[in-house]
Amino acid sequence: MSKIVILGAGISGHVAASHLRRKLDKTHEVIVVSPNSNYQWIPSNIWVGIGRMKSKEILFPLAPLYKKKGIGFKQAKVTSFYPEGDSETEKPFVVAEYVSAEKKGETERITYDYLINATGPKLNFETTEGLNPGTNKTYSVCTYTHADHANEGLQALIAEMKKGKEAKIVIGTGHAKATCQGAAFEYILNVEQELRRQKVRDKAKITWISNEYKLGDFGMDGMLLSYGSNIMKSHEMVEMVFEDRNIDWILGAGVNKIEDGLAHYETLTGEYKTIEYDFAMLIPSFSGHGFKAFDKNNNDITDKLFKGFMIVDADYAPKPYEDWTVQDWPETYQNPNYQNIFAPGIAFAPPHSISKPRKSPNGTEIFPAPPRTGMPSGITAKLVADNIIDSIKNNTESLHHKGSMGNMGAACIASAGFGITKGSGVSITTFPIVPDYKKYPDTMGRKLGKTFGEIGLAGHWLKLMLHYAFIYKAKMRPFWYLIPE
Repeated sequence: MSKIVILGAGISGHVAASHLRRKLDKTHEVIVVSPNSNYQWIPSNIWVGIGRMKSKEILFPLAPLYKKKGIGFKQAKVTSFYPEGDSETEKPFVVAEYVSAEKKGETERITYDYLINATGPKLNFETTEGLNPGTNKTYSVCTYTHADHANEGLQALIAEMKKGKEAKIVIGTGHAKATCQGAAFEYILNVEQELRRQKVRDKAKITWISNEYKLGDFGMDGMLLSYGSNIMKSHEMVEMVFEDRNIDWILGAGVNKIEDGLAHYETLTGEYKTIEYDFAMLIPSFSGHGFKAFDKNNNDITDKLFKGFMIVDADYAPKPYEDWTVQDWPETYQNPNYQNIFAPGIAFAPPHSISKPRKSPNGTEIFPAPPRTGMPSGITAKLVADNIIDSIKNNTESLHHKGSMGNMGAACIASAGFGITKGSGVSITTFPIVPDYKKYPDTMGRKLGKTFGEIGLAGHWLKLMLHYAFIYKAKMRPFWYLIPE
């Protein structure tokens, strides 16, 4: 009998637990450890953040589902790792502290045969002074509670605008090394559409602020894409979208301080500037959770497991941007020091960014961190689960399932508006996520035909359909596994 422990119940953790439980018989334990009592479909936070969906429509409680499906659930947060066990416990284990009301503050040693670290990122708001959701007129859509607060702030501002107030709205990244530009991009389009719907668009000046060097970078170094019968660069497509909606933009901006209605930022040219706002939604930087690891003699071995995020089978050797290759990126998400530990999704430490690193004359790094949310999280979680399943069934290590972000595609659908007949979508599909300049030297590292963009109602319909499909999948309804990651 094997015991598989999954840390985290977001997209990666939940996908891994679902596939493990479906494919392994009940003699094997599957246990999820997460401080969150609910599963949430994060991509739909955008609609919650403009009031077009209620948060209850994008989440459901985990405990009843896991009990029904035979998955153990501990509402707790992991604090430390003991991959060799210790003097008291022979098997490897993690220490977790319960956060549920009935056990709050209690700790437990949770042993395992296989460990999947799917803890995702820490939302590192504190690295930008004053960036705290719900204060200083700044908001976030990173969680459903954040999105609820963002909607409250937005609707309060709209009420003032209906009385004649001229408003300044700023949306984008809130740190020089932030990621998730795609979420901010989708939110700015939805806010703009919501202002039109409520007939106050003429009262608002909307500005995109980002650490990207060019529009459409999205933390992926930009892309050359097919657009209908034409070929264009992603920055040209996003410029077209923003110009059509009268959205201004500030690029190469590292936001470093927030005051009430005032964002301070440094530019790639080394200038220090400010922008005023009445409402801002700024994505924070992401970081690891600061976990500690110890060997069986209680010596600190954190550097064997973590470099911020968890170390996996990537090439972490420092090298210049010109020498980066897709071979730098992991394929199995296995920790090289402890072969029974894996880290899919955002939990793994990337070898480097995807976008070209840039510094201001002041020495400040201003460029996006690499995105690993959404599709990559689900795909990597499933391949990790499949490798563990094969290893258990074959009674020997099996790593046949591989998936580097250098040979993996992803789709991003930024929907604007809500409903069946009203709305639009900006759809971008890219292959591969990490550009392969050797394989596709003439098309910015990506395969045309598999890298394309579309604008229109069809993309909006697809985003709406995917919301219901992935909630269905997450609830493990009949034949859920036929829906791809």
